[in-house]
Amino acid sequence: MTSWTRKILAQFGAAKPDADVLVNPPKPDMALAIIGDIHGRDDLVAKLLPRILAEGDDRQLVFVGDYVDRGAQSRHVLERLQALPAICLKGNHEAMLLAFLDDPVENGGRWLRNGGRPTLASYDVSMPETPSVDDLRSGRDRFRAHLGEKTETWLRHLALYWQSGNLVVNHAGPDPARPIRDQDDKVFLWGHQRFLRDARTDGLWVAHGHWVRDFGGCAAGRISLDTGAWETDRLTAALIDPDARPFHRFPVKVLRRNARQTATLGHNGRIAGDCCSVGTKHDSCRGLS
Repeated sequence: MTSWTRKILAQFGAAKPDADVLVNPPKPDMALAIIGDIHGRDDLVAKLLPRILAEGDDRQLVFVGDYVDRGAQSRHVLERLQALPAICLKGNHEAMLLAFLDDPVENGGRWLRNGGRPTLASYDVSMPETPSVDDLRSGRDRFRAHLGEKTETWLRHLALYWQSGNLVVNHAGPDPARPIRDQDDKVFLWGHQRFLRDARTDGLWVAHGHWVRDFGGCAAGRISLDTGAWETDRLTAALIDPDARPFHRFPVKVLRRNARQTATLGHNGRIAGDCCSVGTKHDSCRGLS
């Protein structure tokens, strides 16, 4: 490598040619579109899906969880997802919803504090600001009736993770020191304390949501997709092409459904357009907004 090339790489924060992000890119067995945390924003899903379809109709859709709560359209989100040919994974908010159904007195307070009220409202169920035991139980019964057995069963059977090739998709982030199959179920829902700190050493990439970032990104074996859609109006998807040439273009395209213009990141990390960086110095993604 020439000294001039080193200066260019340093200036734009690109990876070295022998960096892991280049020699071991995420390589699933098929073209994927992985969508981040929705949190009741069906309007953003409706706008993002056509963008994904425009990139090719042969992509497998994978959703990372947290479909409900905080946003006002949780019911519409759940109805839409069930009608799609998609892989839908469980997030911690689906887990809290199910825990409320199982024991509203024990688990209702936690769910309501973490955005459960808008989900109830989307099913025409109201709850007092300080609910009594009877309020919680009757609210659960009304919610369950409106939710329906089909949707409850669908929620209960959501998988915690999905893997294709060297790419694992889950909600929150497994322990990087343990094999995927040896993880505690809770870490897939709530994340492990080492997930964002330590890199995996088994060559796997992990696409995830849960941890809110200003923009989606891919670096250090992690593809981050939670951009706080419910309050930022940014719903993020990663389009991953297994046959892309990683030394010329990193095989991840990041789509965001918001009001900004298109941004393209080439292999040197420079940005065209008025969008902020998709991630960190090892990114070479294209971003659409």
